[in-house]
Amino acid sequence: MKIRTMLARTASLVAMLSATAVSAQSLEEIEAAAKAEGMLTTIALPHDWCGYGDVIAGFKAKYPEIKVNELNPDAGSADEIEAIKANKDNKGPQAPDVIDVGLAFGPQAKAEGLTQPHKVATWDEIPAEIKDADGHWYGDYYGVMSFMVNTDLVENVPQDWSDLLKPEYAGQVALAGDPRASNQAILAVLAAGMASGAAPGEEAGKAGLEFFKQLNEAGNFVPVIGKAGTLAQGTTPIVIMWDYNALAARDTLAGNPPVEVVVPKSGVLAGVYVQAVSAYAPQPNAAKLWMEYLYSDEGQLGWLKGYCHPARFNAMVAAGKVPQELLEALPPAESYEAAYFPTLEEVDANKAAVTAGWDATVGANVQ
Repeated sequence: MKIRTMLARTASLVAMLSATAVSAQSLEEIEAAAKAEGMLTTIALPHDWCGYGDVIAGFKAKYPEIKVNELNPDAGSADEIEAIKANKDNKGPQAPDVIDVGLAFGPQAKAEGLTQPHKVATWDEIPAEIKDADGHWYGDYYGVMSFMVNTDLVENVPQDWSDLLKPEYAGQVALAGDPRASNQAILAVLAAGMASGAAPGEEAGKAGLEFFKQLNEAGNFVPVIGKAGTLAQGTTPIVIMWDYNALAARDTLAGNPPVEVVVPKSGVLAGVYVQAVSAYAPQPNAAKLWMEYLYSDEGQLGWLKGYCHPARFNAMVAAGKVPQELLEALPPAESYEAAYFPTLEEVDANKAAVTAGWDATVGANVQ
C-alpha cells in the first residue's frame, strides 16, 4: 500500500513539474530564443487555405529576423506526421517544426511521441473539448463541408449529397485530397455517410465509402485532387471541400469562372484542425513563437479573414474583438445551424474505416 501511495505521489509530482515546464518560458524569452534560431519550418500550409498567405506574411512582418521555410504546401495530415517521423534525426530544413492536422491526427501524433507540449498565453480561451490537457495539441479553426461549383459548366447546382449521383454530373465530382491520407477528404466521406442516415463514426465511414463506390461506378467521380485550378480548367467542375477553402478559391478566381459554394442540406459536418509542435523541432522556440502568434488576436483574426472560424471565436466575439465587417463576410449563420461536430472517437473510427476500406470498396486512385 505504501508503495502504491509513493508511486501515486511521484506520478503527481511528475505531472506537476511537466505542467510547470510547459509554461516556464515567458513570451519575451521565447521571442529572444526564436530570433536567435532565425528560422521556422512549416508544412502543408497552402496560402489560399484559411487565409494562411496573409497569416504567414503577418508573422514575417512582426518577426523579420525569422525566415519562414515552407515545406510541401499541398501535403495531407498523414504526410505531415510522416515528415516528422522521417526527419527525427535530421536538424536540417526538411524537418518540420510545427504541424497543422485534422483533429484525429493530434492524439495519434502525441501517442507516437511526435509532439512536445506548449500552452499558449490564450490557452484558457481554447474550448476544452478541442485541446489536449497537457498541451500537446490544440484546436485552431473549423469549417463545414461544402460543394464548390463551376457554374459555367454546371447548369443545375447540386444542393445535397444525393444530387451528386445524378447522370448530369458525369465526370464532374472530385474530392480535395486523397481519402487515404487527407483529413479533408476523409471527413468528406464521413459527411456523405451521415447524409444517408448512418451514425457518425465507423458506420457513417462505411456508408460514405458505399456512396463514393456508387459515385465512381456511375462515372461521376473524378480521381483527381480538386482545387481552384482544376475547377477553372473544367477537370473537376464540382469539388467537395471545406467551406473556407471553397470561399477563398471563389475570391481568388474572381468570377473567372463564376463559382457557387453550397453547404449541403444534409450531412452538414463541421471539422476541427489542430496545431502541434514537433518533438524533434530543429527550431523549438520559433515553433512556440509561431503558436503564440497564431493564437493571439492578430493571428485568430487572420484565419477569420480566410473564412475559418478560429478556436477563440466565441470568446473574441463576446469581448468585442471581431470587426463587424469580418462577421458580415462569413456565410449566413443558418448555414451552420445544422452542423454536427463529431467527437474525437467518431473521427478516429471514421478515419480507420475510410483509410482501410477506400481501395477495396471504391478502388479509385486519387492523385
